[in-house]
Amino acid sequence: MTDEYDVIVIGGGPAGENAAAYAIAGSDRTAALVERELFGGECSYWACIPSKTLLRTGAVLDLAAGLPGLTASGPEVADVLARRDTFVHHRDDTSQVDWAKSARIDPVRGAARLAGERRVEVHTDAGVRELRARHAVVIATGTTAAIPDTPGLRDALPWISRDATNLTVVPRRVAIIGGGVVACETATWLIELGAAEVTMLVRGDRLLPRVEPFAADLVLRGLRDKGVEVRLNAEALMVSRRDPADTGVGRIHGGPVTLVLDNGELEADELVVATGRAPATDDLGLDTVGLSAGYLDVDDHLTVRDVPGEWLYAVGDVNRRAALTHMGKYQARVCGDVIAARAQGTALDKSRYTASADHEQIPQVVYTAPELAAIGLTEQQARKAGYAVDTVEMDISVAGSALSRDDFHGRAKIVVDTTENRLLGATFVGPDMGEQLHAATIAVVGRVPLDTLWHAVPAFPAVSEFWLRLLETWRDR
Repeated sequence: MTDEYDVIVIGGGPAGENAAAYAIAGSDRTAALVERELFGGECSYWACIPSKTLLRTGAVLDLAAGLPGLTASGPEVADVLARRDTFVHHRDDTSQVDWAKSARIDPVRGAARLAGERRVEVHTDAGVRELRARHAVVIATGTTAAIPDTPGLRDALPWISRDATNLTVVPRRVAIIGGGVVACETATWLIELGAAEVTMLVRGDRLLPRVEPFAADLVLRGLRDKGVEVRLNAEALMVSRRDPADTGVGRIHGGPVTLVLDNGELEADELVVATGRAPATDDLGLDTVGLSAGYLDVDDHLTVRDVPGEWLYAVGDVNRRAALTHMGKYQARVCGDVIAARAQGTALDKSRYTASADHEQIPQVVYTAPELAAIGLTEQQARKAGYAVDTVEMDISVAGSALSRDDFHGRAKIVVDTTENRLLGATFVGPDMGEQLHAATIAVVGRVPLDTLWHAVPAFPAVSEFWLRLLETWRDR
């Protein structure tokens, strides 16, 4: 027997949830949401939510240290981890399942595989369940941690991001392979939670290679000031571990780890690998519709290319357009609207049916100390894309920043398209800069002319007054 739905979504994370909800909103259409692990996905239990919970503790302590008249102690690691566990619901997805049902989405737990056009097989504890979609199948399976082929690395059972965010004990000595966002944030909370030695091994000559160089330098300085040893141009050539053991997520996986480097050896109690992600499309049955495993190429309606019939879609990390939860949810909203429009025979001639923000308009916050917030293109990216570019870069030094904390230090840079006199990108580094980002996002996405931004008056004495200083410098030119 085959169960029919209008829409079948494979992957129950934030992107999958939004795609299903938007595809059936305000209609009598039906949807199934298939998840092999926990409904709510990577972000809810293993990534964004637990990591930001861990990082918030250090940010609050830093703020207290920057304000005379306040004393703060901590962290109390057990309490920090307990708060983290509350936010991830102790990895219990009951509330997510209840939400799906309340949204008229049928949650199906099991491993899904495509079985041909509009057909999905779900391997459940009760056997194989066959599903058929009248209108659309959406793939929202995300990515998994990638582990390099360094000799001995896999056998050493290193931590991946899931272990680091769900740690049950803080290792005394930690080595981290990688220099991207996950590596930088992980190093931040480990040193803040009391790890005695945190060493980052970065293959390249800088951290965070996709951000403005000044921003990467400030993050590097912040990590080193906290006590993290960051080794640039460093790579593990071989890894070994005494008595490796699969002790469970977030537990130390055996005895000490030895990393052989080109200039000596490094020993740690735990090793974290944060070297990128790989698409979770193996065993997904893509061959049954003429595709190979890997990232899925989609158009701006999120329809998978090279599959006839406009029935297969991919949203979130699995399409490699923007590996960020908020961008996956954005894509899912567009995708759901497209599915609904096609089901109703509505022409796709409105902007709501086209994903455009993940082209040159992607916002991101890196929750290090200092915090890094960026939207759009860097100067290098803008010049490479052929824009006529000018920039303004300056320290953030206004009444609001001085009032916020005595040790405030921040820096801002805007990238301007001089042909259209509008922002192409902005990067802010400093305490709580993520809260300053949305104004820049609106300016970039809305293509707001700088002459118009001049009349967007920042409140006094808010930190956001640095916008006025940036625009004053631009006008003076």
